[in-house]
Amino acid sequence: MNPRVILRGLLLIATLIGLGYLLEVTQFGASLNETWIDSEVRGKGMSGEALFIAAGALFTALGLPRQAVAFLGGYAFGFIAGTTLGLLAALFGCVSAFYYARLLGRDFVAARFPHRVKKLDGFLRGNPFSMALLIRLLPVGSNAATNLVAGISSVRGLPFFAGSALGYIPQTAVFALIGSGIQLDPALRIGAGVALFLASGIMGVWLYRKYRHGKTPDEEIERELKQANGD
Repeated sequence: MNPRVILRGLLLIATLIGLGYLLEVTQFGASLNETWIDSEVRGKGMSGEALFIAAGALFTALGLPRQAVAFLGGYAFGFIAGTTLGLLAALFGCVSAFYYARLLGRDFVAARFPHRVKKLDGFLRGNPFSMALLIRLLPVGSNAATNLVAGISSVRGLPFFAGSALGYIPQTAVFALIGSGIQLDPALRIGAGVALFLASGIMGVWLYRKYRHGKTPDEEIERELKQANGD
């Protein structure tokens, strides 16, 4: 194997380990909460919005739930702005993780894990926009893992990002609604959010089963869907 490929792959692994250690030691993951939002983001205008997008993109790229970022977006900015900014944060996190993997670890990881990359590559390659949309609508699977594996596949970036962005919208809106200060009874707001989440999840599962054409991006997704359906 080319020494440059090995070096880039080792750099990818080392940086991911370092980031994981940083999260554990500094509890950076716990810092994106309502207290931080109140002190650093809320009422800060465009600078607060830019900081929220940057922090949210970093968090989602590192594997923390994009739904939590959307919830805090709703809390900080209200339903509509929170949905928009939460969506931008998730999309930038997706793009960052995708190109991080593609530039640093594509050849190395593809050589080490050809089966997993081949499955996702085969699932996305023919129609990356539609297939990415289906994956993102599902209430299962790992957002960060999908971004990284897609990055080391042969999938074109632009349609993958476009499909991902569209697929992110339902859950982003749901969690922004739950976190928002919209003038609804809290129980009603949460109830509406849960109902919308279940509806979008059911639609995602139905579309996935209808249009995947016998292919699957990941065994984990199939296993979780079977468990959810009681198979």
